[in-house]
Order: sequence, then C-alpha cells, then structure tokens
Amino acid sequence: MAPLQDIFEGKIDFIGQRRVDSIARVALAACTIASFVVGYALQSLRVTMGTFALSTLLVVVVCTVVPPWPVYNRHPVRWRKDC
Repeated sequence: MAPLQDIFEGKIDFIGQRRVDSIARVALAACTIASFVVGYALQSLRVTMGTFALSTLLVVVVCTVVPPWPVYNRHPVRWRKDC
C-alpha cells in the first residue's frame, strides 16, 4: 500500500500549484471556445456538449490526476529548523 500511496501523494510546491491552476484555467477556456465553435459549425448541441465533456476530462486527467511532474516541484518549500 505504501508504494502506491507514494505514487499518488502529489508533492507539489506553491509555485507549481499556481502554474497548474493557470494551465487548467487557460486550457478550460480554450476547450470551451473550441467546443462552441465546433458545435456552432455543425449546428449540434450534442456535439458541443460531447466535445466540451471530453476536453474537460482530458484537462482534468493531464493537470490533476497524473502523478506530479518535476516541473511542478522546482521550488520546494524550505522549512526553518527548530531552535
């Protein structure tokens, strides 16, 4: 159980959290616009919602579910030593 927990622990520093948040916001906005354009071009609400759902799922998997990438932990927190 411990090795599996280590994989999914998700140690990300504060700057990495900000970076993930920014990436997710931009990606979700782009997915929303792309879904609207595709749905409008095809005149189908079903295509709009399907495209939006799949793209949102992709963003969630890439940004949050995948184990933390080293790019998100470049600035580790350095704690003060006890006196």
